[in-house]
Amino acid sequence: MGFNLCITLLFFSMLISFLSRTPTEATPTYIDHACINTTTLTPNSAYRSNLLQLLSYLSSNATTNLEFYNASVGNSVDTVYGLFLCRGNVPAADCRDCVAVATKQLVDSCPEEKAAVVWYADCMLRYSNRYIFSTMVSQPSFSISAQQNVSDPNRFDYLVMAMMNDSASLVTKVGSGAKKFSTKQVQFTASQTLYAIVQCTPDLSGYDCNRCLQIAIKNLSGCCGGKESGIVTLPSCYLAYNVNQLYLTGNTSEPTPNPAPVPPPPSSGKDQISLPAIISIVASISVCAMLFVMGYCFLRRRARKKNKAIQEGGANDITTLESLQFGLATIEAATNNFSDDNKLGEGGFGAVYKESKTCNQMGENQINPQANHNPFLSMKHLLLMYTLDSITVTDA
Repeated sequence: MGFNLCITLLFFSMLISFLSRTPTEATPTYIDHACINTTTLTPNSAYRSNLLQLLSYLSSNATTNLEFYNASVGNSVDTVYGLFLCRGNVPAADCRDCVAVATKQLVDSCPEEKAAVVWYADCMLRYSNRYIFSTMVSQPSFSISAQQNVSDPNRFDYLVMAMMNDSASLVTKVGSGAKKFSTKQVQFTASQTLYAIVQCTPDLSGYDCNRCLQIAIKNLSGCCGGKESGIVTLPSCYLAYNVNQLYLTGNTSEPTPNPAPVPPPPSSGKDQISLPAIISIVASISVCAMLFVMGYCFLRRRARKKNKAIQEGGANDITTLESLQFGLATIEAATNNFSDDNKLGEGGFGAVYKESKTCNQMGENQINPQANHNPFLSMKHLLLMYTLDSITVTDA
């Protein structure tokens, strides 16, 4: 019963722990990377140490709902500059996962270069030994298109170029530091919708953002004409289109400035707890519950074994006590038929007798293996206690 209860509790604890786990995150969709071969990186150098520290900074700041972040580590010749940019409407959790994968993949893919860039569908990450902030960089670039052709390539290409130019015009109207991101969609056929997306790093001015996007649009027309989808990525901007939905529904197509930091609102006593925090709490409670159940089962089994041992020991003691009870004939023989010579006195429990010398001698002979068989054991070595009609016998 107890063992089955432990198994049941353990099963439910494991079930709760399993349900509280977060689903396995999908691996970010990789596009391309480039190792910029201007200078080489030596192992165990100060620059590499600064680079690893920088990548840690970038990854940790992707967990604070930031779509864009730049930082530098070191000074003079060992300074390393880096930044990441997440797609403007990607969920915060996907941004975090993408940057985490990018920081690891890029340093592994470019172990000897001081500058590198990697593009994923959800984010871009780059670092360099040169100052890269607020500076438009168009190289290296990457372009790719789908294999499938569209039914009306001329009209399709016209729509793509029109959408890209309109989107570029929108994002370049905002100044440096503002979010430069835009999405558009247009109906291509009765059953197909064309989606487009453009984005620049927020640290660019509107002018530099437009320059970057115009280069990307030119590259797009050269690589992807008449194809169902196309992507062009540059270190400072990127654009993409597809007949499948590229971005989440319900997002505005207008670029919006990054909000200025504001002090947290006063606590109302009903603070919202984020989903990751709730999952962490539930997982922690589940682990504690599993440990508690396992400990309970262990202690319960241990206690049962201990009680069983005590009961067996008690049974042996009772058997021993029973074996020390003697019949009346034995008592009479031991006290010489309750002779007054063997009487020691009387108390509240009756008369007290000592064993006779004859009985004592027989007991000693019994212990001696050379002696004849005798039914008595030595009363000097055994407790002889028998109560009959308030008579108590002891060994003097």
